[in-house]
Amino acid sequence: MGQPVDREPGAPGGVTGLRGRLEGGGARFAIVASRFNELITERLVEGARAALLEHGVAEQAVDTVSVPGAWELPLAADRVARTGRYAAIIAIGCVIRGETPHFDFIAAEAARGLAAVALTSGVPVTFGVLTTETVEQALARAGGAKGNKGRDAALAALELADLFRRLEGSRAGA
Repeated sequence: MGQPVDREPGAPGGVTGLRGRLEGGGARFAIVASRFNELITERLVEGARAALLEHGVAEQAVDTVSVPGAWELPLAADRVARTGRYAAIIAIGCVIRGETPHFDFIAAEAARGLAAVALTSGVPVTFGVLTTETVEQALARAGGAKGNKGRDAALAALELADLFRRLEGSRAGA
């Protein structure tokens, strides 16, 4: 390995632990966001972008890719990952349960597809897709009483990007 990594004291079983830092300077990030339920997803994107900027990512190093809905997130994330330009991808969306099983199919396939992109590309893809029963629950998680899950997804992306960069000893996504 090229660069030394931080060792986490007290890892279970005497194993040395590794942990990414919330530092994004020099890295590029993509936010792939669904426009469906835009009242919610705009707030999630704002939370994600703010978290990246607060942790040293330059504004010009954050690209936002807009897609129609959550179904389209995996394909767009795959294309973004294949560019090789990004240290991590933050997927943003909002699926609210309705009267039909449509919710179940969309939510499950978006999650499965985004996981597949991360596993096949090796690029971290974090999950900022809300799956709620009501609009009120979604609003609470898009900057309301339950925080901003877009922000949380961006923090996970920062940590994974730093961890992967240090494990590889390079500046992936720079």
